[in-house]
Amino acid sequence: MPAKIISGTEVAKQIREEIKQEVADLKARHNLVPGLATILLGDDPASKSYISGKEKAAIALGIYSERIDLPASTNEEELLALIGRLNSDPKIHGILVQVPLPKHINETRVLYAIDPKKDADGFHPVNLGRLMIGDPDFIPCTPYGIQQLLVRSGIKTDGAEVVIVGRSNLVGKPIANILLQKKAGANATVTICHTGTRDLKAHTLKADILIVAAGQPGYITVDMVKEGAVVIDVGVNRIGKTPAGKDILVGDVDFDRIKEKAGFITPVPGGVGPMTITMLMTNTVKAAKLAAGMA
Repeated sequence: MPAKIISGTEVAKQIREEIKQEVADLKARHNLVPGLATILLGDDPASKSYISGKEKAAIALGIYSERIDLPASTNEEELLALIGRLNSDPKIHGILVQVPLPKHINETRVLYAIDPKKDADGFHPVNLGRLMIGDPDFIPCTPYGIQQLLVRSGIKTDGAEVVIVGRSNLVGKPIANILLQKKAGANATVTICHTGTRDLKAHTLKADILIVAAGQPGYITVDMVKEGAVVIDVGVNRIGKTPAGKDILVGDVDFDRIKEKAGFITPVPGGVGPMTITMLMTNTVKAAKLAAGMA
């Protein structure tokens, strides 16, 4: 029996409706408008597309959006000064600096400069540290989205064998920490695999839930997946263009074959991707409530 498709598009739509109602309530009852500032350096097409998506989502949900586009030649001191201004701006509750940054700017220094209470992306070391001990303010958006996909699809994580392929700071490490916590929607046994793993297939075949963020198209093949497993494909790989010039996107798993064996699977596109911006909006609203002493 083919796998049930987990639609990130549908789950994100559901969550956005909840956010929209919450934002309207904050405005009506508390005169509080959550605010998000996005910073983009240069004109990379993919980065511009991501920023536009975040801006549109914020406006659609009633969140105040301040988009700041800067030339790629902007120096580090100017960028840090801008972040300092936004840290002090009461209208702004969440700050996001789109990466990658130009090579002459130290991304770590920029990340550390953001006030942890305004770190809507959840990547400041203070927030990652709080995630590790189970007391997070903000959870990194893509891992947060993965957890929500599991929870809202009715997939039980308690005691499940979770195997994560990929150990990045963006996905692999945070989702491992999320699913390890002794909490609802977590409490799993977690294994992280990576380029140094000797027998990847031996690990993936044990997975009740397989989360793949390897960055390689078709990296996980059907013989590496247990019958009935939940497969979450985080990869987004551009492998060409259609005759109309649209990007052809595929994930890190062999979707067409694995969907005939898995119990649940996310598609690419339309799986994890729509959740990332949605959880950014969730974090921004939480930041506003924290600033107002409401969370």
